[in-house]
Amino acid sequence: MSSFYEDRIFPVILDVALRKLAPDRQRVVNNLRGKVLEIGVGTGANLPHYHPDVEVVGIEPGAAMLSKAQQRADRLTKERSTKAPVPKVTLQQASAEALPFADQSFDQVLMFLVLCTIPDSRRAVAEAVRVLKPGGEMHFFEHVRSPDAGVALWQDRINPLWRKFACGCHLNRLTHGLLKEHGLQVVMHEQGYHPAMGLKVASYVVQGVATKPAG
Repeated sequence: MSSFYEDRIFPVILDVALRKLAPDRQRVVNNLRGKVLEIGVGTGANLPHYHPDVEVVGIEPGAAMLSKAQQRADRLTKERSTKAPVPKVTLQQASAEALPFADQSFDQVLMFLVLCTIPDSRRAVAEAVRVLKPGGEMHFFEHVRSPDAGVALWQDRINPLWRKFACGCHLNRLTHGLLKEHGLQVVMHEQGYHPAMGLKVASYVVQGVATKPAG
């Protein structure tokens, strides 16, 4: 059961804390094409950055977050309807561990700061691979466990308290390794501390593109 903090307070904190990532969202999201599944659409912070030719399906398990995303999508449509085309956006309440879509339904999948929070991240990646078409791409931007032993030690120490404050977010997951584990081919990969994400314990980011084998 969600709480007042999770429904009302944390979404505001999240939007403010990640506001400086707008250039990263633009760079990652605007390159997506075709039919795209965004796993963990949250409050819809990525929606303004989609190319107008894209068909976006966004899923989110929490009703409160999804409501905020829908409000943002409606606002974008209203603001741009007379000025520029907008992408087709469909938002749906669903779990990343049990996607309600047929196999090979999407050209591309976006995971942007979500694998840290999904309870079963391994299952979520498996589901993402299932619904991705052969030759399709998974675009990812995730904060993960630092390779620096000292920072990683503090991540482990802080993680229990952090998870409570950040509604399930883990500081110390090695989520990028799951992509290769599930048969994806990482074709572009960058990593390092991101200056816009604050403290080192929460700012080691891996980002890139992984493809599903065509055959």
